[in-house]
Amino acid sequence: MEKINIEGLTKRYRGKAAPALDQVSLEIETGMYGLLGKNGAGKSTLMKILTTLEQPTAGTVEVCGVPIKAAKAIRQQIGYLPQRFGFYPNMRVVDAMTYLAVLANVPARDQFQRIQHLLEEVHLADKARTKIKALSGGMLQRLGIAQALVNRPKVLIVDEPTAGLDPEERIRFRNLLTDFANERIVLLSTHIVSDIEATTNTIGILDQGRLLFNGTTDQLLLAANGHVFEKEVPVAKLNEFKRHRRITEQVTDGTMVKLRFLAASQINTSAQVLPTLEEAYLYLQMKHEEAFL
Repeated sequence: MEKINIEGLTKRYRGKAAPALDQVSLEIETGMYGLLGKNGAGKSTLMKILTTLEQPTAGTVEVCGVPIKAAKAIRQQIGYLPQRFGFYPNMRVVDAMTYLAVLANVPARDQFQRIQHLLEEVHLADKARTKIKALSGGMLQRLGIAQALVNRPKVLIVDEPTAGLDPEERIRFRNLLTDFANERIVLLSTHIVSDIEATTNTIGILDQGRLLFNGTTDQLLLAANGHVFEKEVPVAKLNEFKRHRRITEQVTDGTMVKLRFLAASQINTSAQVLPTLEEAYLYLQMKHEEAFL
């Protein structure tokens, strides 16, 4: 079984008081692993270190037994789809893939068959001779996955892959990632809780460079149990109630509003309800920030 081992990983940038990553330690095994956190939490910094685009300030990282300092060997193990990427717009899909296969040192005799297979895997075989500028956003993301797999990596890293996709393309893309996770480590970095919920039950949560949680979605839901409540309040008192509680859902019905909210303990006339994964994630963040009343 392949593994990524991270111990005490710290990354500081010159001129920044707080570290981008602060003593992060975790182990990731074959399958899908979701890395969840808001923008600026340190997710992209971790991705860049794992792909050798940046070096850590302190700590150790091993990818499939290879230390992170061995950049060339690491890159042979990893396929990467960054948050922002691009291809030459006037190139055809098959030409772009061939170009990238050459850069990845894929033997010439293997290139055609491998590219055809990958385009079939990501449902782009019928677009092989289409210019890249004619692809939809979802097609472009799927092409990004194909290029990340051209060197047959043991680890696939994708950074915020579904941002900007319509619901149908988002579902298709998530299903692709799940399929590819059967044979390798797939590390999915996102701030979209539904992406995690639909693809994996093993997650880590980063906030302000620190790893707040590392475990299963069931464990996260259990941690938030007893801290999510439901209550009806008059519309006239809604703003006052909002000032004192973190509202996660509100539905107006005439003069009353039905609310779901987070709190340290139950308040009068409220009913305890089971948390959603998004509410459990928010609860963990609020607990870390000591934001409960």
